[in-house]
Amino acid sequence: MVDTGKGCSMAEVEKSEKITINLGLVDLGQIDLLVDEGFYANRTDFIRTAIRRQLDSRASAVNDTVERRALTLGTRHLSRGELEALRDAGRQIELRVLGLATIADDVSPELALATIASVEVLGAFRAPRAVKTALAPRIT
Repeated sequence: MVDTGKGCSMAEVEKSEKITINLGLVDLGQIDLLVDEGFYANRTDFIRTAIRRQLDSRASAVNDTVERRALTLGTRHLSRGELEALRDAGRQIELRVLGLATIADDVSPELALATIASVEVLGAFRAPRAVKTALAPRIT
């Protein structure tokens, strides 16, 4: 979950995605106990720490997969200018991102369809609603 309280900048919030998880009551109680004892600031801190530790333990597998699948790791933003240049050159791209992929608000569905052959995003994909709708058959 996104912690929008102290210590969380707007840039961090915009690069975060809120998730919901269901936990057993005993697990939740153990988390609350660790929070009460001062090991973690709150439940969110515990969950983030646990996720980061798991990701760190699998970093090699993630890196190998990113390379094998030719994914952009991090953030990829497509501007109208970049897509217009692709269209004018008669080219299309495959948008493949592990992280955050965004398409500018001033991109039309027609421009997106003319320039984006496929979309694969592991993380979050943000684009104007009409663009997402137009690209829906190309999103895997």
